[in-house]
Amino acid sequence: MPTFLLEIGTEELPADFVDSAIEQWRAKIPRSLEEQFLTPEAVKIYGTPRRLAILLEGLPAQQRDREEEIKGPPSQAAFKDGKPTKAAEGFARKQNIPLEALEIRETDKGPFVFVQKQIPGRPTTEILQALCPSWITGLEGRRFMRWGDGDLRFPRPIRWLVALLDAEILPLSLANTSEIINSDRRSQGHRVLHPEVVSISTASDYVKVLRNAFVAVEPDQRRQLIEQQVQEAAKKLQGFAEIPGDLLTEVVNLVEWPSAVIGSFDASYLELPTEVIVTVMVTHQRYFAIKETSDRHSRLLPNFITISNGDPSKAKIIGAGNQRVIQARLADAQFFYKTDCSRPLESYLPQLETVTFQEDLGTMRDKVDRIIKLTGQLAQQLQITGQDRSQIEQCALLCKADLVTQMVYEFPELQGIMGEKYALVGGQPEAVARGIFEHYLPRGAEDILPQSLTGQIVGIAERLDTLVSIFGLGMIPSGSSDPFALRRAANAIIAIAWEAPLKINLVQLIEQNSADFVAAHCDRQSPNIALQEFFLARIRTLLQDERGIDYDLVNGVLGENDPEYAQRALEDLLDVRDRAQFLQGIRQNGKLDNIYETVNRSTRLAAKGALDTEQLNPEAAVNPELFEKSSEQAFSQR
Repeated sequence: MPTFLLEIGTEELPADFVDSAIEQWRAKIPRSLEEQFLTPEAVKIYGTPRRLAILLEGLPAQQRDREEEIKGPPSQAAFKDGKPTKAAEGFARKQNIPLEALEIRETDKGPFVFVQKQIPGRPTTEILQALCPSWITGLEGRRFMRWGDGDLRFPRPIRWLVALLDAEILPLSLANTSEIINSDRRSQGHRVLHPEVVSISTASDYVKVLRNAFVAVEPDQRRQLIEQQVQEAAKKLQGFAEIPGDLLTEVVNLVEWPSAVIGSFDASYLELPTEVIVTVMVTHQRYFAIKETSDRHSRLLPNFITISNGDPSKAKIIGAGNQRVIQARLADAQFFYKTDCSRPLESYLPQLETVTFQEDLGTMRDKVDRIIKLTGQLAQQLQITGQDRSQIEQCALLCKADLVTQMVYEFPELQGIMGEKYALVGGQPEAVARGIFEHYLPRGAEDILPQSLTGQIVGIAERLDTLVSIFGLGMIPSGSSDPFALRRAANAIIAIAWEAPLKINLVQLIEQNSADFVAAHCDRQSPNIALQEFFLARIRTLLQDERGIDYDLVNGVLGENDPEYAQRALEDLLDVRDRAQFLQGIRQNGKLDNIYETVNRSTRLAAKGALDTEQLNPEAAVNPELFEKSSEQAFSQR
């Protein structure tokens, strides 16, 4: 059975688009083929910085033959006195069938004329010629562009097109006004290692031919090569390489033929906080850091590994160039660090007045004041006093101060991290410093939660202020749109309270701060009700998706149509979690079914009588004649 190849050759694509395009095609192509009654044995999608490719193996030569039922006019319009009318004749002529082939069938709207047609399958070449342009132009992404004088849009200019059905070129063209890109069998090898044109004789040879031209088109193969080369290079340095998943994914899509290059930097820079060095290497240079051992607390070595897309024989030249770059970046970081440490963290607070939090919500200094107020309310709810409370207040005061330091201005990823470092340098208590870092946790779905009380309270306060403020402006998340990450903020508040555990009354906090918001913004409506409903929805999602609680049990603890139950859930986050988990537990061990049967039986019995719901002793209202089982008789005699 034939194999089909489609390759789109481009200028260097953004790394994140390569993965996105592969995922889009994996979802779209099998579905679009099935809609055209074509089912290949395998659909393989490839991507590199300079190309995206589709390989369809085991394609049938044509569509499946099929039978199609076509509905025509109502029978009363098609036949009169048993004879076909012009409507019937026209329908038969259009379908290219004799009048005798028409059938009358009943439908919800009365009798209609139908015809059963045998549809022969169209050649696969015709189908592919129709589908391929839509596969290309149907890709979506963020940074699309136009080039030349045309309207064709793609993340980078398309330079060539390969389309082969086995050994035959499938005629395709992409028109970009004066530039027309026609399909061929000619591809391109590696830009440096094999800059010549590559001719692909047959579609099934694609991966092998490109590999011979120093292009590994399979992302998984490049991933394996990079991991292997990085660890081998680390062993040469007698160290261990950190391979963050996000960095690896990005680097995989930055190279077509990876080769690891070892570099080094001045060991004096190791005096900088480890997080600073790693941020410079990983986030800004896409280097892999090297540690002494695999232990997460192990010290860094003054070395790095970068993955080159160039000539491996020039590794020394490539390494030297990268060393000059990182030396300069680390020198800048060292200057920022020394300058920032020359002042206590609290001295940066006035500068927060120059940083806007949100146009209608004031500065970061205003936000800090609101966070301080919220931490006080939380401390009062949770009866936190003494040193713990004073440290929470101090942490709230300083939690955003590092935003205006030189280091965080240059490396925003270090917010909170540098706040902790600078707080310790300035002599702040460890609980205050740790809380500054932890109040940002969790930073993502897989991140850890804050472990210290200061981090937990300040983290909840910071997020709740954001929620009240943004909801107050009417910017409520809808669908997939959530520019302020409010769902994540609400999820974090609930998760922190559950993990700590903290018995938080969200109703009280939301009402209190909604009133404060309206007092400060007289032209705005209170976000109170909307925000409470939002939290209920987040609790529902977390209980079902993360705790595995059954849908009906979640409805039970949240009170599907009972405002009192809903309010109870928000008044005590621990209680709603515990009740849901308890019900799930007794359902799994079978006890819930027994309880349900007992309650259900009692409800049916009560419905047959006239028992006053306020009556504490129902003996006088019990009618033994209604008993149906001996167990009921025995129970009544106890």
